[in-house]
Amino acid sequence: MISVYGGTGFIGGVFCDLYPDEVIKIPREFRKPESKDILYLISTTSNYNILEDLHVDINTNLNVLMETLQHCKDTDTTINFISTGFVYGLDVIDAKETDLPDPRGLYSITKRSAEEILVCFCENFGCKYRIIRISNVYGTDKTISMKKNVLGFMVNKLKNNEDVCLYEGGMVYRDYMHVDDVCRSIKFLMDNGEENEIYNVGTGQPMYYYDIISMVKDAIPGCTSEITSMETPEFYSKNQPKNFYLNCEKLIQLGFKQNISLQTGIEKLCTN
Repeated sequence: MISVYGGTGFIGGVFCDLYPDEVIKIPREFRKPESKDILYLISTTSNYNILEDLHVDINTNLNVLMETLQHCKDTDTTINFISTGFVYGLDVIDAKETDLPDPRGLYSITKRSAEEILVCFCENFGCKYRIIRISNVYGTDKTISMKKNVLGFMVNKLKNNEDVCLYEGGMVYRDYMHVDDVCRSIKFLMDNGEENEIYNVGTGQPMYYYDIISMVKDAIPGCTSEITSMETPEFYSKNQPKNFYLNCEKLIQLGFKQNISLQTGIEKLCTN
């Protein structure tokens, strides 16, 4: 059985739906695991929190993790920690697991700090870990916004025939993987990945963001939205990667194959 922390979130909720007979959802206020295998997804989701609360990323991404690890000391526990490719820096192009992280933005920095805390803890208390850094995720999500699941946000705007404005005209690289495939890759790595290793998760097939949004527009019959361009805002350029795609050969060489192409996934979003 897998003790899932963050089982009510976007990715965690889908994971629990896909593997209902193998998971134990740990309630939000609980910290002690109920099995030796842990899937840890508790996290903030963007670098924008710093504008409103300097503490929320630290409290959520670090303090809650430390409270959880306290219950894992000297146990035969494997902690599968969901991190982000944002830890690689401000221009993430074909980033490999061996590349030196250079995070910017408080969300990214605390996620990288959490990775290092986890490794240090496991080395000192005999636990094992896997760190899984994910690329862009999309799918049906009720909490989408400009700060979370941006592609879903854009889909909704285009469905409503609203114009969309893309930073730098969308001429930046992105790699989107459907949430179902993300969850399948996580389970695949838990079953097949080496312990005490880092793995990137994504399709490894980047596209210009403009082409992705054009694909969305083409999938919506009669869409009259215009796709326009604007300069990247200063805060975004200081905290978010310009290009963002990961090298996923390590995952692919293990034998993982995605089931849902971007075209198919977008068509599903546009018809929901």
